[in-house]
Amino acid sequence: MSSPFSPDPAAGVFETMLVLEGAAVELERHMARLTGSVEELYGAGLPSGARELVLEQARALALGRLRLTVTPLQDGELSAEVVTAPVQEANVFPGWEGSIELRPFLFPGGLGPHKWADRAGVAAMESEVGDGCLPLLVDDGGRVLEGSRANVFALDGEVLLTPRADGRILPGVARARTIEAARSLGLDVREQDLTLERLAAAPEAFLTGSVRGVEPVRSVEQARFQEPGEAARGIAAAIRRQWTGRVTAGAQ
Repeated sequence: MSSPFSPDPAAGVFETMLVLEGAAVELERHMARLTGSVEELYGAGLPSGARELVLEQARALALGRLRLTVTPLQDGELSAEVVTAPVQEANVFPGWEGSIELRPFLFPGGLGPHKWADRAGVAAMESEVGDGCLPLLVDDGGRVLEGSRANVFALDGEVLLTPRADGRILPGVARARTIEAARSLGLDVREQDLTLERLAAAPEAFLTGSVRGVEPVRSVEQARFQEPGEAARGIAAAIRRQWTGRVTAGAQ
């Protein structure tokens, strides 16, 4: 199914962060990525006080998510807005009982490397697939790009595959941590074109995102995946320790 999407840059760009015990997880990496997007798109730095706003709003949350949106104004200035919401603990590093189904959508060129605040095209796909299912963006030629809110990994034994961050996908913060963790565990990490056929043939697959962490995938189209094995559990555990300092209940 084709889902053309051209985001409106006037709506701005954003970052979403997990908040634990009053602190935004991976704050520096998120701020660096947002700064890069704002400079490239609008030719300016982050609005004054944006970081302080994040720190202030995060302090009020024990467990939640925080979204920092930067929007261009008509006078050429930029505004910063923070919105927070609670998160259920079971949705942070969910176990197999919280695994997700992927449904492919043709999305030529992908969403690109920025987190656009204009999510109309993505929201339309997500409403179509319903609960327990996530849109999987696929480029021409059946090349897998990313989930509508997460990066994609396929695990086959000691080989971990993920699409290249070549300008068509968001270079996720959790994606980078996953690659680091996998290499530290001795896995062969390959950033390369990943076809839908190759993904479906892999024994295991998972998603990574800044709020859910590592999220197991149970199926894509007719292909069903195994529950997370030792390698996937090791990756999730390494990132979980880094983010939370503890083992989250229900995590795989």
